[in-house]
Amino acid sequence: MSRIAANPIPYWSKAGKTREVFEEAFRDFQAIGFTATKADVPDGMSAAEYREWIGGFGLSPALSLFNSAFDETVDMAQEVEKAKRFGAQQAELGLDRTMVSSMALPARIARPAVGADFDAGRLDRAIDNVGTVCRVLRTEGIWPLHHSHVGGVFETEAEITRLLDDLGPDVIGAGPDTGHLAWAGVDPAAFVRRYADRLGGIHIKDVFPAEGRPGGSYPEQAATKRLWAEPGLGVVDFHAVLDAIPHDYDGDFMIEVDEPSVESKAESHLISYQWARSFLKGRIE
Repeated sequence: MSRIAANPIPYWSKAGKTREVFEEAFRDFQAIGFTATKADVPDGMSAAEYREWIGGFGLSPALSLFNSAFDETVDMAQEVEKAKRFGAQQAELGLDRTMVSSMALPARIARPAVGADFDAGRLDRAIDNVGTVCRVLRTEGIWPLHHSHVGGVFETEAEITRLLDDLGPDVIGAGPDTGHLAWAGVDPAAFVRRYADRLGGIHIKDVFPAEGRPGGSYPEQAATKRLWAEPGLGVVDFHAVLDAIPHDYDGDFMIEVDEPSVESKAESHLISYQWARSFLKGRIE
């Protein structure tokens, strides 16, 4: 059975990844009823220390994420070493898969979700670079899953499907984000159905209707609190998404609301958890 996991991103995105910030998130998660959280080991802490730390809040490590620009700005020798360390750490935590994502192309942060500044050569290079990192992760016993994300080099449906189809299932699986797909104009349910045989994880995220959002850059739109929605409060058809997920799916259902639409981060996670417990009944522990 799958787990409902929580990503503490709204806690640390502005305040930083400090022990105090994470402990606030973990206390909230414990009070709400979560039993798993994104595996995000702070610098200077071992995997064993991290497991013990979050275990004190009744939490276990859940699906994490390897992030790289994957474009011409990266030193691939350094990325390979980073991937080796990351993969070994995830394996030590007892995990067998991770998300792999790109999310930091400046032109696309400025003009998100429209495939700004497309460059065919950059896309070719990025696909090759992702393949290199995925093969490294696999040598560490970690199954890499592509994680769709607005702002990166794989933003549009054509770019994401090109990556997955070119590399193939032996190299990379699928770990979509329903909110990021919807924001970029991709039907999340159709996407999940297309790659159902290589689905290893999913971020459950909702997005408000486009007509109700002001324009602007990625951070400007997020700051309005009318971009990301708690699941069930936006436009994503989660009934169709759930129908597209195979019944033998064994990955996490990770709740992620980068910028809650309500004032309290704890309230946002409580809304999300209660929705998930009801909506995913029969598919979760």
